[in-house]
Amino acid sequence: MAVTEEISSGVARRTGGLVLLAAAVTVVLWASAFVAVRAAGHDYSPGALALGRQLAGSVGLTAIVLVRAVRVAGRAPAEGTGGVARVVTALPALPRGRTLAGVVAWGVAWFALYNVALNGAEQHLDAGTTALLVNVAPVLVAVLAGLLLGEGFPRRLLAGMSVAFAGVAVIAVTTSTGDADVLGVALGLAAAALYAGSATAQKRLLARVDALTMTWLGCLAGTVACLPFAPALVREASVAAGSSTLAVVYLGLFPTAVAFTTWGYALSRTSAGRLAASTYLVPPLVVVLSWALLAEVPAGLTLAGGVLSLAGVALATLPRRRARGVGGVRR
Repeated sequence: MAVTEEISSGVARRTGGLVLLAAAVTVVLWASAFVAVRAAGHDYSPGALALGRQLAGSVGLTAIVLVRAVRVAGRAPAEGTGGVARVVTALPALPRGRTLAGVVAWGVAWFALYNVALNGAEQHLDAGTTALLVNVAPVLVAVLAGLLLGEGFPRRLLAGMSVAFAGVAVIAVTTSTGDADVLGVALGLAAAALYAGSATAQKRLLARVDALTMTWLGCLAGTVACLPFAPALVREASVAAGSSTLAVVYLGLFPTAVAFTTWGYALSRTSAGRLAASTYLVPPLVVVLSWALLAEVPAGLTLAGGVLSLAGVALATLPRRRARGVGGVRR
């Protein structure tokens, strides 16, 4: 019994470490996305940028799916079938019925509508301010998760989110340019609402679809939804600077293909509210990256707000240590 408990504890620790790593990869890549969108936005309109990003993301995710299928096929017994046939057999089974419809709707909402709204917001606002607006979403995710997913409202989570939101508010005030762009703010808040609804829906769908398959199908659905912007993409790509086009490809391969895969992995193994709270790390990272890459210099209070935000994330997401009883047994 003791050996079994020790093995289970070791597996849990490894899984927890992988979830933490997946969340960290997601946060860093999503933070870089705000800067890349801002850079590419000089040459690409919101819709064209969204389509270009999803095309690159679809190619990247399809490659990941194929690599996984090849690995699975390589471990399967040959049984007289050819290599290609084994790979085809190892491809993920597609969901059906309402589950497939849910995945498609999720993909359109997050990969298409969210990205168009985000790109539009960054046409009017700097990357840091947009990140601050979008990252109101974890509060909405926590509320939706508590109401719809039965995750409840733990005091520690709510307290941490309150502290983190205070840090975000400080950053918002100190990074504001003073130019009130109502459209940009509205688009940023719309992106936050789409993010919150999509994250909550994804948590429910992951009970019936694995993370990679859902991300792959969602990105494909988002790409199809953005196809009306194809003429604009072709026209703008023909005259865009090479750096802007590279930014679009980067957005598709890393903040989309890689980050959404790691996000789905982490979300399938932890609560939606707790994982969403970790994205409060994104605004401080965006401020630092904007400072380094876009020459948007943050004020001292911005850094203070970032520290406060990090403290809130720690409070909301880190597990509380339990007291130990006699002999080191947890009570």
